Amino acid sequence: MTRFRRYVALGDSLTEGMCDPAQEGSEHAWRGWADRLADALGARAAAAGEDFDYANLAIRGRLLTEIITEQVPVALDLGPDLVSLVGGGNDVLRAGVDLDALAAALEDAVARLRATGATVLMGTAYDPREAPLIKRARGLAGVFTAHVWTIARRHDAHVIDLWGMQALRDRRMWAPDRIHLTADGHRRVAAQALDVLGIGGEEGWHVPLPAAPPRGRQEAWREDALWVREHVVPWVGRRIRGRSSGDGLPPKRPDPAPVGRTRTGL
Repeated sequence: MTRFRRYVALGDSLTEGMCDPAQEGSEHAWRGWADRLADALGARAAAAGEDFDYANLAIRGRLLTEIITEQVPVALDLGPDLVSLVGGGNDVLRAGVDLDALAAALEDAVARLRATGATVLMGTAYDPREAPLIKRARGLAGVFTAHVWTIARRHDAHVIDLWGMQALRDRRMWAPDRIHLTADGHRRVAAQALDVLGIGGEEGWHVPLPAAPPRGRQEAWREDALWVREHVVPWVGRRIRGRSSGDGLPPKRPDPAPVGRTRTGL
């Protein structure tokens, strides 16, 4: 079984871990699936008496081309044996996106990472069919997901199948902004990543939650109105101004450092 010594995570807000609160006293406000994966890998390495370190270069709001141009070269310099390259969610929400060009850039990045001998972990888009407004981008998300699977097959990369995770179709897996996962959502993604890498994560990550009580029409209307006011309007405002939620922010964890020696579970 493969043992990893250095993991570098690349991406946007998903990999930054937004809406999964970190423990009190942590350097970053959010934990997230990549931190959870790193903790599990670090604990496994420590149990075997081996060294392990982790860097996370993700920044919220980044487009896939920005991840590729800004983060991939840094990852190559760090010399990891495991790299996660998960992005594209911000791209499929933009009108006029050229998914074929995006896929070509992604494939080139994956090829460069694989040429170093590193294991590469990719991620599909979510299936937004249950998401208000965002479900209009379902066709684009589906095409991008097909590209991810094709690239992974060509370059012997691994894939976190976010599209196929039925549990993520439950609104309780999503934070109030309906864009980012809750702690349970991040935990399940990390568990799938461990399974995909052949290590084995927590059981049942793919099992949907028990059925939720139905919402009344008025309750749903109030929740939707609050969501539009607190999250959609600010997002549209940033788009109009050409701004991103990650403007001016540094990478989450730019320097590789040990993790996972005291954590148990995801």
